[in-house]
Amino acid sequence: MSAELFVDVTPSELVIALLEDKRLVELRREPSNVKFAVGDIYLGKVKKIMPGLNAAFVDVGYEKDAFLHYLDLGPQFLSLNKYIQQAKTKKGSISLHKFKPENDINKSGTISEVLSSGQEVLVQVAKEPISTKGPRLTSEISIAGRNLILIPFSDRVSVSQKINSPEERSRLKRLLLSIKPKNYGVIIRTVAEGKRVAELDKELRTLIKRWEDAIARIRDIKAPGLVLGEIGRTSAILRDLLNPSFQSVFINNADVFREVKEYVELIAPGREKIVKLYRGNAPLFDQFGIEKQIKALFGRTVSFKSGAYLIIEHTEALHVIDVNSGNRSKSASDQETNAVEVNLAAAEEIARQLRLRDMGGIIVVDFIDMQSAEHRQQVYEKMKQVMESDRTKHNILPLSKFGLMQITRQRVRPEMHIDTSEKCPVCHGKGKITPSILFADTLNDKIRFVVQELKVKRLTLWVHPYIYAYLKQGFPSQIFRWKLNLGFGIKVKPADSLAFLEYKFVDDKTKKQIVHPGI
Repeated sequence: MSAELFVDVTPSELVIALLEDKRLVELRREPSNVKFAVGDIYLGKVKKIMPGLNAAFVDVGYEKDAFLHYLDLGPQFLSLNKYIQQAKTKKGSISLHKFKPENDINKSGTISEVLSSGQEVLVQVAKEPISTKGPRLTSEISIAGRNLILIPFSDRVSVSQKINSPEERSRLKRLLLSIKPKNYGVIIRTVAEGKRVAELDKELRTLIKRWEDAIARIRDIKAPGLVLGEIGRTSAILRDLLNPSFQSVFINNADVFREVKEYVELIAPGREKIVKLYRGNAPLFDQFGIEKQIKALFGRTVSFKSGAYLIIEHTEALHVIDVNSGNRSKSASDQETNAVEVNLAAAEEIARQLRLRDMGGIIVVDFIDMQSAEHRQQVYEKMKQVMESDRTKHNILPLSKFGLMQITRQRVRPEMHIDTSEKCPVCHGKGKITPSILFADTLNDKIRFVVQELKVKRLTLWVHPYIYAYLKQGFPSQIFRWKLNLGFGIKVKPADSLAFLEYKFVDDKTKKQIVHPGI
């Protein structure tokens, strides 16, 4: 399997696409000014204690107070609270390995026993704001690295369950127990398999320094305030995903390119050459065919094999996926065989859709009915197999007698939703016919305005591929006539990301879109 990462940076948002064997499997689209990412650590202030929920609402600077449940405080909350109070009052850093921890809190205790209104508390974002809810918080602080996850106030060393070799699990555990300082716990990640002590020790020291530097600054932070931010989104994905199958990382922004290249050089020396700066004129996602995949994969109906398709519906409580055989051209020997083939192929596409749309919560899949218990078990095993590559925590139940499969998948950020519908090219969604046949004349007026009034001599007009084909046909073509009359610095190019009658002008000198009331 080959993997490629594409990072499209615009002034308003950052879009990250992950392709495996040229197939889009993950997509992240986030505003450039996004806040409250999973992993960010804040010094918050308790606003309200809710005894009925055994939880508290905490102000971390978001428009809505964040939610902190008693069970998310962590056993060592009293130690954390004492440590933060000392860090706020004493000068200089406090070495955690010299700190005397407090007793663990009672598992069946109440929130009012450990928290009070107005109290400052160190918290970490466990879930990003979703819908009308604020962030979900935890006080079990963890700092993720490439091979290790550092957990202050814990002495445990855990090894990823995906490392199957008992000898390797034992080696890694003994190694970390021998090098980690007191009062620090460690989770050994899957990619640490086979790593030498020097590399793990270096990363452990780096993570400890990040923690100590953040605590040293806490005296100057007034609640609510950010104590330690997660690394950039692109770097975070590479930290979790980077493996020998990664062939390239394309980025269309010089600043993000430098940041990612430095990070790859840090976590995988010698592999920084896979990070490439895209300098093409066409939009990054159009150039590599990603925009077409996005439009094909985010609709209500998703086709996947020989005419079979999925129908995906979203509600407040759960997601429902219906599997349909459609007009399959391949004739199976009987209905049962046909159902098994469609269901097995559907399992692969469903696993892909869950990752792609980042669907969380409860997912109910209505597979085509199968009479044989052996066939139902086969589909269940297939779903477990294709979901193994999903890093998000999930649980899959066997098919019920009604042919329904229930899946739960952890939700840590809002579901990815992209509107793939376009307005009617004739009425523009207004219900009234407009003279769209004169669109070429409209573009002619716009180009003339940009060239003559705005004095832009070298520009690129981006249009829908259908419009581009129309403008290019004939001799002399409409495009050639524009160049002849208004200057040969005018270029017209197709863009899959644009709607049918949508267009945009880009100044070739500044590489920025021309925005003006006249166009």
